[in-house]
Amino acid sequence: MFRIPFLTLLLAGGLGLSSFSAQAQGKVKVKTKTSAAAPTADDAAVTYAGTISAADLRQHLSILASDAYEGRATGEKGQKMAADYLAARFKELGLTGPVPGGVSPYLQPFGLVRYAPDGPGQLRVGPQTFTAGRDFVGFGPSPFRTETKAEPVFLGFGIETDKYNDYAGQDVKGKDLIVLQGEPTDGRGHYLLSGAKQESEWSSTFRKAALARDKGARSIFMITFAPGAAFAPMAESMGEALSEPGYELTAPVRQPLTGFMLTEAPPTGIGSYLTSLDLGAALLGIGPQELGQYVLATYQNQQPPKTSFTPRAFTATVPQLRVELASENVLGLLEGTDKKDEVVVISAHYDHVGIQHDTIYNGADDDGSGTSAVLELAQAFSKAKAEGHGPRRSILFLLNAGEERGLLGSDYYTGHPVVPLAQTVTDLNIDMVGRTDKRHSATERYLYLIGSDKLSSGLHALSEAANARYAKLKLDYFYNDPRDEEKLYYRSDHYNFARHGIPVIFYTSGLHQDYHKATDDVDKIEFDKLADRARLVFYTAWELANQDQRPVVDSNKP
Repeated sequence: MFRIPFLTLLLAGGLGLSSFSAQAQGKVKVKTKTSAAAPTADDAAVTYAGTISAADLRQHLSILASDAYEGRATGEKGQKMAADYLAARFKELGLTGPVPGGVSPYLQPFGLVRYAPDGPGQLRVGPQTFTAGRDFVGFGPSPFRTETKAEPVFLGFGIETDKYNDYAGQDVKGKDLIVLQGEPTDGRGHYLLSGAKQESEWSSTFRKAALARDKGARSIFMITFAPGAAFAPMAESMGEALSEPGYELTAPVRQPLTGFMLTEAPPTGIGSYLTSLDLGAALLGIGPQELGQYVLATYQNQQPPKTSFTPRAFTATVPQLRVELASENVLGLLEGTDKKDEVVVISAHYDHVGIQHDTIYNGADDDGSGTSAVLELAQAFSKAKAEGHGPRRSILFLLNAGEERGLLGSDYYTGHPVVPLAQTVTDLNIDMVGRTDKRHSATERYLYLIGSDKLSSGLHALSEAANARYAKLKLDYFYNDPRDEEKLYYRSDHYNFARHGIPVIFYTSGLHQDYHKATDDVDKIEFDKLADRARLVFYTAWELANQDQRPVVDSNKP
């Protein structure tokens, strides 16, 4: 499961915006119900679910999470070994390799770049020099690896909605945007976009960065309302996290989305920077009080003020070391019968974080457990088809690399699908399903479900009915709450399907003390529970693959 850096919490909203606006003000006077038919009694489903065994799961996981695979870091030796193992299993099961050309029809290659800081960064604005790590911080790939003249454009809050649009009439391709962090507010906790005391998604710096990227901007500088004395210690606290390598696809495909946008992790493909209030004022050639007046004017006028600011010329230097890597997703396709042109995707990620400080991180639960479950599901459906009980819809077994680097493998797949996304019915994604977390007792037969109702009430109803009829697990929706502090909905590969409007279910048994640690080993996996949970996914996939109608997208929940 992709770990979101701790700095996400620091970047969630406007740093000091409300109090700053308040000070400035003192100086300037359908929910749709869709029922799904209960699953019919299906002896075949029970028979083939029964082939999913704890012993087989243990066999697969003991190989994938062994020291020989060196933690399966994306682009490294162990990940390649794992890809070969998985492709061989798919071939043995008689699955079709659906990837045209290339070395293997079971491997979907993609390139990525690893980047990391490579020296001190600075901005020069007139005679002033501002330093990275004190006056500003950056994340994402740097477009300023050598001293570069910026092409600045001030764009208010950097928001685009039907109600409020800073981008109206603006062509920002190749430009360096300067925007204010946060969103229009009266400084007393009232937000223009929500019309209430509730921030919208536009308080996320990452939401603004993703939009700027999709508009073709080269970079985006977000002015916080934290003066230099307050910004500097915050920037210093981010130093260790920001020194970690970042990753991006070498050739990302940015397709028009359906309104779903990652807001909880830095978007790839754009240089994004947070600045102190002092640096922001220097970039715009104004004083802090004028910024406060601008914020209040946006709230009072309910639209961007006609009077804007003309940014000053500046140069930026943010050195980065960039290394290109090659990786691959592993795909196996089971062709359906009368509805074979539609596909149900069953996914997991098989990469982990590799070797760190000379220690192998085997990633048995994260996500060797999900990967092994997908192999067992593929075996069960393949056996069903061989014995005359094949699914009506096709099933794509998708094992992604690059998940731990920012959901990159699934990002690449959804940009280069082997079956058109319009014909993709659902993604059932399995990530960390082999342990018991602290919220449950050792005897509980439970599983967390995330996202089942976000896009399709019909999918949620089908999932509930399949569990009630077959698996009878306790379904826990704790992490499905939009207020979930862990933001798990955004942190695994299903999300790249959801952001394209494809209904999803994310299955997990939750976080534990060995998450992303070297102690996440095979000896801690509860294989009987893992088999139980994999069978629930099988039953749900069985119903999805065989019912007359695909789940209807009738919702858009956060």
